[in-house]
Amino acid sequence: MRARFINAILLIGMACSSGWAQDLDFFPGTPLMYLDPRHKTFGWNPALTRGMSKICATSSGHSAPKELAVFCSSARPASDLMAWSYDGAPLYRMSIGRLPDVRAFFFISGMTIDADGAPNAYHPDDSGLDAVANAGAPGNWNGIITDEDGTPLIQQETDPFPGYYISCTSLFDSTKTFTDPTTYVDASRIPYIALPQELADREGMRLGDFAFVVNLENGKSSYAIYADVGKIGEGSIALAEGLGVPSDARHGGQSDGILYLSFPGSGDQRPRTMAEIRIEGEKLLSQLGKMKEALTPFRTTRHAD
Repeated sequence: MRARFINAILLIGMACSSGWAQDLDFFPGTPLMYLDPRHKTFGWNPALTRGMSKICATSSGHSAPKELAVFCSSARPASDLMAWSYDGAPLYRMSIGRLPDVRAFFFISGMTIDADGAPNAYHPDDSGLDAVANAGAPGNWNGIITDEDGTPLIQQETDPFPGYYISCTSLFDSTKTFTDPTTYVDASRIPYIALPQELADREGMRLGDFAFVVNLENGKSSYAIYADVGKIGEGSIALAEGLGVPSDARHGGQSDGILYLSFPGSGDQRPRTMAEIRIEGEKLLSQLGKMKEALTPFRTTRHAD
């Protein structure tokens, strides 16, 4: 078995990322779509403002959380476009918005469910919270820990779920051993988001930083921590439950209408408890509230084809 240091660098830093990278380049001949109300991209309605203008406007029929009023009073049009591929599908452009005078960025997309880090996420007979196929494949495991030969490690009698694989997240507790299932962020207990590495790097988002997530369809919100490298629009089981999103890792999720507001540099690159995530999140939103007091509708620019 590799030395612990090597495991920490290779297994946690690489294998626990999604193993899947979005591409920021526009390939010749690849169809592009804007995030615009006129398009239905891959089954999503990806309009940046879908539900946003309604929920931010004072005439909204939704019962918006008070924290969202702070966001609405500070947000500015999202005009920065990035291109992403989605599981090998054609590229499309995503708008990334920013808040003035503060390190924060946001986007609106759907939510797929991430079970990584939950001790009962994956089982050899595929009876875990999520399908084993979503943890990778022999020679390319990315959601479970392996030995030096690439064989997935199984939890023992003293572990939380004996017989299950040890599922990992990109964020981990460096004070524990890599074979301890509690080293990682438990998707079933902790609200966390996943981000593509390219987006995180570009925006200065580090593992352990905080986020505020809102379901624009029902007004429910939750604080979260950035704990896994993955696809854009991906959240833990616990986050989905807090937002009223179907949380089954195999069949749950929501196609659109989820606002992700992230705060680069806000964490300390270590896992946190739910209480700590809430406390730190409240501090970040209170800082936004000091910038503007007036509630104003959120507007965006429409991009022509």
